[in-house]
Amino acid sequence: MNKFDAVVIGDANIDLVVVGCNQIPLPGQEIFVEDMLMHVGGGAALFTISLAKLGLHVAFNGVLGDDGYGHYIREQFGQYGIDTSLILTSQTSRTGITIAINPEQDRSFITYAGSNAEMQVSDLDLAQVALGRHVHVTGYRGRRNHDEFVAMAKKLKGMGVTLSCDVGWDDTGEWYSGVFELMRYVDVFLMNETEAHHYTGFEHIDDSLSYMSGFCKHVVIKLGPQGAVAMKDGLQTSCPGFSVKALDTTGAGDSFNAGYMYGFLTGLNVETCLLYGNVCGAMSVGAYGGSTGTPDREGLEAFIRQNKEQGSDHSEVV
Repeated sequence: MNKFDAVVIGDANIDLVVVGCNQIPLPGQEIFVEDMLMHVGGGAALFTISLAKLGLHVAFNGVLGDDGYGHYIREQFGQYGIDTSLILTSQTSRTGITIAINPEQDRSFITYAGSNAEMQVSDLDLAQVALGRHVHVTGYRGRRNHDEFVAMAKKLKGMGVTLSCDVGWDDTGEWYSGVFELMRYVDVFLMNETEAHHYTGFEHIDDSLSYMSGFCKHVVIKLGPQGAVAMKDGLQTSCPGFSVKALDTTGAGDSFNAGYMYGFLTGLNVETCLLYGNVCGAMSVGAYGGSTGTPDREGLEAFIRQNKEQGSDHSEVV
């Protein structure tokens, strides 16, 4: 018996968002900015909040510090009905922090990984993880934890759950080809256009999708403001993005993932999943903080109605 619609595995931290910072202070210099805001951050945490806001029952599985920031994240999760019983508390590290500078332009970050660095998939209690009918995993680090990820995916598939994965950026620059082995055990594999190019070596998205579809039957590539494209069971579907004013693009990809996976988990077709993903991504960038602007179900439907009235058609099967 599944207790949750989804269990999310990965990172959670505090985002300190510095608004209106157009220069980094020189030694001994002080500069004043428009605002500083504190939000829950971390790709997995932002995905979790966005999915919960859409109405699904979600549990988060990660590591937080035993400090004020860790307690704040737990409280924020609780406000959205997110189950925190699978979260571990670090005995040695503080909760991670990222300072996001000038998010309205080219973002710069200063990050302390903190307790997130202790997250090891090999240590997970998979019987507890499998209380979700679906599991979303983040934190793939290529060669550094590939074997552990594949072993986890194999076991979870054997326990009857569906899996989705967002690989994220490879900070080693290797773009380990073993990722294609992992794809074989994942039901929905998500990445952005740059990541797809690095992993496959192809310049064109169509070629990347075609190649990856040989390993995973359902691949989704995010194209930023241009929307997104998916390949499922050999059928390619694209959906253009929405024209919106971006205040903060932090978490836009995670918000897209939540919209897409909400559609997937509620049994909708690929066209609708892409539409929901694009709506959540577009609404996310309209507010500071990675999940502040993401909609609930009513907000998502209102956004779609508004754009239909303006004559927008956002899906195309190719």
